[in-house]
Amino acid sequence: KLSEFLSRFGFGKVTHIDMFGENAGLLPSPEWKQKRFKKPWYLGETVITSIGQGYTLVTPMQLGQAVATLANDGITMQPRLIQSIKNSQTGKMEMFKNKTVQELHFKPEHLALVKEGMINVTQPGGTAASVGAGAPYKIAAKTGTAQVVEMKANQKYNPDRMNERHRDHALFIAYAPAEDPTIAIALIVENGGHGGSTAGPIARKLMDYYLLKKVSSNKEENKVSPLESEYHD
Repeated sequence: KLSEFLSRFGFGKVTHIDMFGENAGLLPSPEWKQKRFKKPWYLGETVITSIGQGYTLVTPMQLGQAVATLANDGITMQPRLIQSIKNSQTGKMEMFKNKTVQELHFKPEHLALVKEGMINVTQPGGTAASVGAGAPYKIAAKTGTAQVVEMKANQKYNPDRMNERHRDHALFIAYAPAEDPTIAIALIVENGGHGGSTAGPIARKLMDYYLLKKVSSNKEENKVSPLESEYHD
């Protein structure tokens, strides 16, 4: 049931965005494991799959589509990179219309509970409170950390003693304004560590730029790197 439900959000399959080489990721199930490894599915695997661990593989595009679907009350739109194409000879402009892929029907009380939880993430006491600090709009979000290498049973995670490429990835998904969303974001910082402190501040800058047409001045965010400064210009 878990695998079937998550597949409705687009996990385990391509989004058909207008680009080549999209990866479908992997959404494991008892049937998949039996076929792949000739082994049964254990109850503990359901638990870790529910939080995105285990065999699960997800792309940022899938995360973006999923959070956009949630923000859109269950309506999945076809993602696109290209808004229009202009014929260089005739000058005719072809616009691509928004296309609804599917409509997922959730109980209003269930949807409201999830959204409330995501809003609380950016409020005082949340894992991304600093991301929402000072924002003139409400942000609904979820922080995430993707493990790159497996830790041994008696081994503790210490990024300072690890090769940088083995450190955890930082993830952050969000939509805003929470009451009437116009932007959804899925962001990953490879080997960045924690989603709230690394990926979250970048997402805040993107949302500020999109919604307020300005670069965020949130003092609680990390300092802007020289590379980021180039894009701000």
